[in-house]
Amino acid sequence: MKVVAIVGSPRPKGNTSLLVDEVLKGAAEYGVETEKIVLGEYKVGPCLGHDNCSSFAKCKQDDDVPWILEKYCQADGVILGSPVYYYNMTAQMKAFVDRNYFLYRHNITPKATCAGLVVLGGGAGLDHTVRALRRFLKLSFDVPDERLVTLTGYASKVGDVKDKQLLLAEAQKMGKRLAELLTQK
Repeated sequence: MKVVAIVGSPRPKGNTSLLVDEVLKGAAEYGVETEKIVLGEYKVGPCLGHDNCSSFAKCKQDDDVPWILEKYCQADGVILGSPVYYYNMTAQMKAFVDRNYFLYRHNITPKATCAGLVVLGGGAGLDHTVRALRRFLKLSFDVPDERLVTLTGYASKVGDVKDKQLLLAEAQKMGKRLAELLTQK
């Protein structure tokens, strides 16, 4: 069993990434293999909106998205992590979401049976971001509500999450819950 986390933060060691690490640590303690992909460390271009996308054997863009999508599709469970930027997911996460259009146009459905959302904000926008990411997951592989775990919190400055013991504990619990869901298939 494997969980792949896709992190949309442009900061590889930012609060969202640190919190996702805690979720993955929690899942790993229960024997789940984990992998984290921080989109900001790779070349992820926006969807170019080819009208004939379904006629292409592979996406016309030469970037890292094809192998990221492959890992996303093969994972038994997925986690999407994004800080809130201007009341929604980051541009990096939105580019990843949009690039899933290739999967849709080729009738490729991720095999994940459960999912997690990690959304951190400095103020408003948590609900909007969670709703947008939930909608994406529902369209991608129709994850049932009882198999979708969400963790939200507040952190303003880089590293703030390290001092939020309750939030860190909730992240580890989320990892455990994802591990449980994976064994309940």
